[in-house]
Amino acid sequence: MSGIIGSKLNIRGSGLVAKLGTDGQILTSTGAGTQAAFEDAAAGISWQAVETGSTMTAVAGNGYPIDTSSNACTITLPASASLGDQIIFTDYARNWGTNGIELDSNGLNYQGDDDSFDVEYSTDGQSVHIVYVDATKGWIPISDDDVADVPTKTGLNGLFGYGWNAAVNMSNKVSTAGVVATDTTGVGTARSWIAACQYGVGKAIFGYGYAGGNHNVTNLVSNTGVISTDTTGVGVTRYALGAASYGSDKGIFAYGSPSIAVSNLISNTGVVAADLTGVGTVRSQVAACEYGGDKGIFGYGGGYMSLTNLVSNVGVVATDTTGVGTARNALAACSYGGDKGIFGYGVTGGGDVSMTNLVSNAGVVAADVTGVGTARDEIAACEYGGDKGMFGYGHSSGNVSLTNLVSTAGVVATDTTGVGTARKGPGGCSYN
Repeated sequence: MSGIIGSKLNIRGSGLVAKLGTDGQILTSTGAGTQAAFEDAAAGISWQAVETGSTMTAVAGNGYPIDTSSNACTITLPASASLGDQIIFTDYARNWGTNGIELDSNGLNYQGDDDSFDVEYSTDGQSVHIVYVDATKGWIPISDDDVADVPTKTGLNGLFGYGWNAAVNMSNKVSTAGVVATDTTGVGTARSWIAACQYGVGKAIFGYGYAGGNHNVTNLVSNTGVISTDTTGVGVTRYALGAASYGSDKGIFAYGSPSIAVSNLISNTGVVAADLTGVGTVRSQVAACEYGGDKGIFGYGGGYMSLTNLVSNVGVVATDTTGVGTARNALAACSYGGDKGIFGYGVTGGGDVSMTNLVSNAGVVAADVTGVGTARDEIAACEYGGDKGMFGYGHSSGNVSLTNLVSTAGVVATDTTGVGTARKGPGGCSYN
């Protein structure tokens, strides 16, 4: 918020003492009635659907989740207001730090200043609660706090499964501390170049793949990491596809070989839907992961490409986004930091690489980061611990079983000696 001038104010009454800063933020509060007073202040708010536009007009008595993933938003306040009118705005996608909101007070004052002043909020995770008091002060923020940390998925385990050393179906669990376990006896059709993602509450799914021909069977994973027997396949048989979570509890398979762009949604009970008409460039050997807490991204693949396709929180695949970073295929991707993603490794026309590309919580792919660890392709990745990731297995002058941890800041560590059967083309996912 810029251009706003004010003085600290103490409010007393009904057991409440609250000190407001120059920006209207509550600095301190005491008194037995504090909690109830502020709960009463929010009573009667009618929450509206998520707003994604660049402009909107607010109505008193409403609460608005504002999603600025694609653009900033200018909000026009009501042209007239009465004592006690309230409005709440909240950062739906934790992106106000990149694209903020600006309030147009529409002829009324805002914290004592007329509407020639800019009223901007630009902190990730922020919520702004305003109330109209009188013609002199106009609208006053009674709270503009931010939630500093994205909630983490505590107790999250990782899982690598299937792959090629001849077609195999064993799996390897990853602890919440990033320790890979020895092989677990395989379940289901042995196959490679498979995809996997999380769905529901702490469950996961492996799907499709290749073993003497293309497959479309799936194998569900319980929230204790137990892989089930084959489920009859749905959709085009294919391999070398990608999978990502979206909408917090659902998943999506997309792309694959033979080179196609079709997708198949996964419900929050693990049911795979029929083929959806493809969007974007047809290709195989893609990677995919979740970002922003409830959206997905497919990237790279095909004949050494670097384009990406975002997936909305309702599972809609977007058209191609111009690629960033080295064009390659046979790479992997996973989430890290609670709401971001990372693409890593793969093969180019010149051979295997180990560079990575970070994905912001708005789905923006960054330039290459110098590679760490053994350059390799046909690799897998998974999230673990709720906010960290891991790249594992792959092919580099032969199949390998080494892993590379990804920190909460997206930093890739050097090689960790592998555990379990060396193989290429496995799938990776998380569960808890």
